[in-house]
Amino acid sequence: MLGAGVSMKLPLGAALIMAAVLPMLLQAMVLFGSFNQIQLEARSMEIQNQCNILSSRMTRSGYMTAEKKTNIMLDDQMQTIADLYNGRIVIVNSGFRVIADTFNLANGKYYVSEEVMKCFKGESTSRYNKEMSYFANTIPIYDSANEKNINGAIVVTASTEHIFLLTEQILERNQLFFISMVLVTALISLIAAYFFARPFTRLSNAFERVSQGDFDADITEDAYRETRQLSQAVQKSLTKLKAMDQSRQEFVSNVSHELKTPITSIRVLADSLIGMEEVPVELYREFMSDISDEIDRENQIIEDLLMLVKMDKSAESQMNIEPVKINAELELILKRLRPIAKRGNVELILESMREVTADADRVKLSLAITNLVENAIKYNVDSGWVRVTLDADHKYFYIKVMDSGIGIPEDCVDHIFERFFRVDKARSREVGGTGLGLSITKNVIQMHQGVIDVDSAPGEGTTFSVRIPLNYVARQEART
Repeated sequence: MLGAGVSMKLPLGAALIMAAVLPMLLQAMVLFGSFNQIQLEARSMEIQNQCNILSSRMTRSGYMTAEKKTNIMLDDQMQTIADLYNGRIVIVNSGFRVIADTFNLANGKYYVSEEVMKCFKGESTSRYNKEMSYFANTIPIYDSANEKNINGAIVVTASTEHIFLLTEQILERNQLFFISMVLVTALISLIAAYFFARPFTRLSNAFERVSQGDFDADITEDAYRETRQLSQAVQKSLTKLKAMDQSRQEFVSNVSHELKTPITSIRVLADSLIGMEEVPVELYREFMSDISDEIDRENQIIEDLLMLVKMDKSAESQMNIEPVKINAELELILKRLRPIAKRGNVELILESMREVTADADRVKLSLAITNLVENAIKYNVDSGWVRVTLDADHKYFYIKVMDSGIGIPEDCVDHIFERFFRVDKARSREVGGTGLGLSITKNVIQMHQGVIDVDSAPGEGTTFSVRIPLNYVARQEART
C-alpha cells in the first residue's frame, strides 16, 4: 500500500451505512413522534367529548340551579371520567366557588383562573402541559332555561403519562428489529464498499510500483470511468517525469513560502465562520467572497508557476516559431486590455514607426507584452496613460511600454524580474498580482533571444524596453 493511512473502504463503508441507517432512524423517530402526537390529540378529543357529554347532562338536569348539589348519577359519571383518565374534575359556579371536586379537596373554595373566566364567556379551552404531562380543559355549563346563560364551568385535568409509557414499550419491543436491520445494512454496506474499492486498490498498488522506480508498470484500470481517466493522466505524466523533475523541485522551493499567505487567510476566515453562532447572511457572504478571492489568487499563483516551469532550457524546442505581424499583434493586445484600462481611467496609446514582421511564438510573445501593458495599467494613476511604441532596424525590432504610473524605487529595479518579488506587496495583493508576471515576461523574451531593460523613477512612471531579433535562430542544444 502507499502508506499507513486508513483504507478508503472504511470511510466508504461508513458512508454507505450512514446513508442507509440514518433514513431508517429518522423515519423511526418521525413515526414514534407522530404516534405520540396522534395519541395525545386523540386523548384530548376523547376528554373533550366526555366532558361535553357531562356538561350537556348537567345542563338538562339543572345541576347548577338545583338547591341540592347532589346528583348520584352525575357524581358517579364525574368520578368515572376522573378515574378513567387518571385526573380530576372540578365544578365551579358563577360565583367562582367550587361546588364539586372528585378529590374532595376544594369544595366551597374559590377557583379563579384565566381559563375559567374565558369559560364563563362561552369559550372552551384546552391546554397541554408538556413538562407536567397533563391536559387541562374547561367546558361551560349552560342554564337549562336559557341556553345563552352560563351557570358553571367544568375544569378537567387528565394525565398523559401512560401515553409516553406506551410509546416507550413499543420502542423497546422494536429495538431488536432495528438492531437487526442496522447490522444487516452494515454488512451489506461493507461488502459493497469492498467491491467498489477494488479497482482503486489495484490502481494504488500500481502507483506503489511506480514510486519504487518502475516507470514501465502497467497502471491501466478500466473498471470505472474515473479510474480510467486517472490512470491515463498518470501514464501521460510518467512519460515526462524525468524531464520535469528539476523544474518540479524549483516549483516546490518557490511556492512553499508564497502560498502560506492565502492559505492562512482562508484558514482564518473559515475558522471565524466555524467559531461563530447564527452567522448573519451578510457576514457569511462577505467571508465567502474573501475566501473565493484568496482561492482565485492561489490558482493564479499556481498557473503562473506552472508556466515558469515549462519555460526551462528544453522549452525552446517546444516553441512554435512563425512569421508574426507585430503591429497587428500589439493592436490586438491593446484591444483586449482597453476594458481594464477604462475601469482604471487609463488611456492606451499605440505608436508604430513602421510595419514589422518577425519570427516569433505568437502565443508566448503576446503573453509577455500583455503582462507589461497590464502591469502598466494596474500600477498607474487616475487619468494616467500607457504608451506602446514599435520600431525596427535591419536586425531587431523594438517595443517600449511607457506609463505615467507610480514608478519603481531605485533599490527595487534590480529585483523586479525575480520570482515572487513585489515592489508594493499590499497593492499587488489588491490588484491581484502574483509576483510572477515579469519573470514570465523575461523568460519569454530570452527564449526569443531578446533582452529587456527597465527605466523607472518613483512618481514619474516606468519604461520597459524590449529588443528581439527579427529572424529566430535556434540555439545549440548543448555547450561544453
